[in-house]
This record gives sequence, C-alpha cells and structure tokens, in this order.
Amino acid sequence: MTETLLQPFQFAFMQNAFIIFMMIAVPTSLLSCYLVLKGWSLMGDAISHAVLPGVVLAFILNIPLIVGAFAAGMFCALATGFLSDNSRVKQDTVMGIVFSGMFGFGIVMYTKITTDMHLDHILFGNMLGVGAGDLWTAGLISLFVAIVILAKKRDLMLHAFDPVQAQAVGLRVGLLHYGLLALISLTIVATLSAVGIILSIGLLIAPGAIAFLLTQKFSNMLPIAVGVTMASGVLGVYASFFLDSAPAPTIILIMTIIFIAAFVRAGILTRRSSAKS
Repeated sequence: MTETLLQPFQFAFMQNAFIIFMMIAVPTSLLSCYLVLKGWSLMGDAISHAVLPGVVLAFILNIPLIVGAFAAGMFCALATGFLSDNSRVKQDTVMGIVFSGMFGFGIVMYTKITTDMHLDHILFGNMLGVGAGDLWTAGLISLFVAIVILAKKRDLMLHAFDPVQAQAVGLRVGLLHYGLLALISLTIVATLSAVGIILSIGLLIAPGAIAFLLTQKFSNMLPIAVGVTMASGVLGVYASFFLDSAPAPTIILIMTIIFIAAFVRAGILTRRSSAKS
C-alpha cells in the first residue's frame, strides 16, 4: 500500500513535474494578487494568448522560444495600452481584439511550418516532458520575478489600489505599470513548458482570487496565494499519475474547486455577519 502511494515520486519525469511547478508557483501566485486587485485579469489572459506568434516566429528564426514569447507578450501589452489611450474603445475591448488577433495569427503561422513540435504542448504544456533546460529557465525567471515583486511589493500595492495617490507621493507610476507588464510576460514565459499558453492564465488569476476571498488583509494574501498554489500543484500532479490525466488541467481543476469552496465560505460568513448586526 505504501509503495503504491509513493510510486509517483520514484520516476524522474514526475520528480521534474513537482519541481518545475514549485518553481512557477511563487511568481504566478504573487502576481495574481496584484492582477486581481488591479482588475488586470484579462490582461494576463491577453498576454498568455498573444505569445503564440512570438513562439512560432522564434522557431522560424531559430532563436530561443522564450525570446519570441517575451517579445510578443510585451508587444501585446504595449499595443493594448496605446490603442486604449488613443481611442474611445475601452481597454477590455481592446485587449480582446489584440489577443484574439495575435492568437489567430499564431495559429495561421503554425499551420504553415513543418515541425515535430506538437501544438498541444505549446497550448497546454508538457509538464511530464520537461528537461534540465526547462527547469533552469523556469527557475531563474521565477527567482528574478519573485525577488522584484517582494522588493517592490509596497509600491506595487499602492499602484494597484490607487495609481493617483502613488503618483502624488512620488512613485514612478509609468515604470511600475510597464514593469508589471514585463513581469507578467516573463512569468508566462516561465510557465510555457509546464502548463502552456492557455492554462497559464489560471495560475495568474485563481490564486489571487482565492486569497482575496479568504482574507481582508493584503499582507496575508501573498502567502495564502502561494500556499494554495503549491498545495494544488502537489495534489494535482500526484492525482494525475493515478487518474492518468495531464497534470496541468488537473491542477487548474483543483484550484477551481478550492475557489468554489472559498466562495461558499465567504458567502456563509457574510450572511452570519449580517445576521449578527
């Protein structure tokens, strides 16, 4: 019985899956708190979809895929900002147009090239097929993003809550704005090999949303989000071995279940508070 329960930890590909998810759990969780508070959830979705043409172009030009992915993500973010600032169209509408257009462009380009790289691995990741290079890439990017966020967490928090006040106290709002966009793009690059383009958005929204429902203090949101993500990752990768399912969708499903439980809990607490008052 014990041998069966410990079986997933005996395979190298499972060990790599656990390791890479523990790496990307930290930056995605930290960023998700700021994205939820700032109302930028759709921005994360837009950038995650927009990296596809960058990945395909990088493959055609024979340069590292992460370079193309980061460039495409930043182009999407900058294009969205430019179009929303210079038109009467709202930002969420612009984001929908930009990311769907770039995603469609990437699909068209992908169908025109000959490669052994399977599209499913780009869209949904291949956590069980990551190698040493993927671990190094995810680890270094995750470490850099986490250090930047923790070093600037107070500035980013004020920028998320009240950009006008942030500017009034002398913070460089423009640098914080585009710096946050760059961190989102970098984090999505780190998650590509593990969870892919489509499912990465789940890691950039769900942890912050769950933490937001579980606490009213932002200082508590960050560790809660990281803890929930790591627990979901370990449980999801472990369960996928016995369910014979892909790890990434299993992890996202578990996080969705946790979100529903947190939502129900918050509703019950609100009703109790209303009844007492």
